[in-house]
Amino acid sequence: MPRVFDGFSIVFLTDLHNNSFGENNEKLLQAIDGLHPDIVAVGGDMMVAKGPGSLEIPLCLIRALSEKYPVYYGLGNHEHRMDREREIYGDQYDRYMDGIEGMGVHLLRNRSEYLERQGERIRITGLDLSRRYYKKVGKRPMSQIYLKRTLGEGHGDEFHILLAHSPLYFKEYARWGADLVLAGHFHGGTICLPGLGGVMTPNYMFFPEYDRGFYKEGDSRMVLSAGLGTHSINLRLNNRPQLILVELRRRV
Repeated sequence: MPRVFDGFSIVFLTDLHNNSFGENNEKLLQAIDGLHPDIVAVGGDMMVAKGPGSLEIPLCLIRALSEKYPVYYGLGNHEHRMDREREIYGDQYDRYMDGIEGMGVHLLRNRSEYLERQGERIRITGLDLSRRYYKKVGKRPMSQIYLKRTLGEGHGDEFHILLAHSPLYFKEYARWGADLVLAGHFHGGTICLPGLGGVMTPNYMFFPEYDRGFYKEGDSRMVLSAGLGTHSINLRLNNRPQLILVELRRRV
């Protein structure tokens, strides 16, 4: 990682699912302001895709963030579902994407951008994971060439951040070339038992390998957020909503 990015800070939020912390998410915005991030990264699933509904809560939050910070947005399975099931959601996906792009948000739908500082740069990529990798029960094996076909080459000299909503494929992300993965989707395991960790994921995997926290795979790292909201199973036990600050540090 370039020396000029030492101390670079990223607020990471994901899985809001239309939750609101105070009116218009005022408390959440105050918490983010108190962290003074260089950028805000969004990991997807900011709404609940369960039929026609309001996009007002996530759009209001993202608008407020975009007025203060550069915002980089990766998609989750709920955004993906609005696009895939247009017979149910109509033009909600288009309105949502147009709305956040109109705010100047960096929308990373299977593409990369560069963060630049004093002539140096690092890469940030958003993965819009295919539906087949959001299997309802268990884990579908990922083709060795899927990430390369979807995102292009991952390896290189540049430090590389990947916004990947699902943590299930951390090993594959690491092999592809992600130095830092920011993920969510599992809601911290819904119920957290001391000594055992998260109990269940939204796709009904019990006692998953990844639930929340910090993970290593070779030289790659993953920060897995427990998320900010819930859906379907409206329960969080011993598992508080989570807002994350990531501070980049050069390895010694």
